[in-house]
Amino acid sequence: MKEIGQIYLSWRKGEGACRYIVGRLKRNATEGVRFDYLSEGVEAAKKEGFTAYTEFPDLTKQYNGGALDIFGQRIMKSERSDINDFLRFWEISPKFKSDKLYLLARTQGLNPSDNFEFLADYNPIKGLCFLTDLAGLSSLKLATSLIKVGDKLTYELEKTNSFDPKAVKVFLKGQHVGYIKKIHSRVFHKVPKNELQLSVKAMETKGIIKRIFVKVELP
Repeated sequence: MKEIGQIYLSWRKGEGACRYIVGRLKRNATEGVRFDYLSEGVEAAKKEGFTAYTEFPDLTKQYNGGALDIFGQRIMKSERSDINDFLRFWEISPKFKSDKLYLLARTQGLNPSDNFEFLADYNPIKGLCFLTDLAGLSSLKLATSLIKVGDKLTYELEKTNSFDPKAVKVFLKGQHVGYIKKIHSRVFHKVPKNELQLSVKAMETKGIIKRIFVKVELP
């Protein structure tokens, strides 16, 4: 997992709401995977109604061992017949299909039943390739005809953003089409300008564009 640094737990109240970084997962050579909450993010999120992850109710405790088994329930089981389709979508090599922590990081552990996500802090190594879905679409209300799969996107760092100094604004032919998610945006600040390449991998639509999955690559 040399391309992945720490993995953070994100929470938001609902679609279009602000994301708060409320926890962190670390792999330790002797203790396995550890999980703890981040007090600053938790306190801010509480104002929006945040409550602890059900299996980890103590916001002050560090959970050693067992965390990966719980969070790993959010990812597809490796024995499923469609696992290879799942891996191909997320740009994951089949050799990692049994690595729960890696899969959690690469797929974000997305689950339609709650508002938690796992966001990896990627390292800018050559050959880096990961999928992310753009933030800010609920306010942009983009027409479905605007973007198609395969479109190349550009970006700029928005260091003056008052909500996130690591913000990265994404464009299609000069039109703003969203932001890179918190934490995922950090790698954009670790490389020379425009070294990362962005392209549209998939979209979800319902009258307007609801979600844009973007492939991020460092050739």
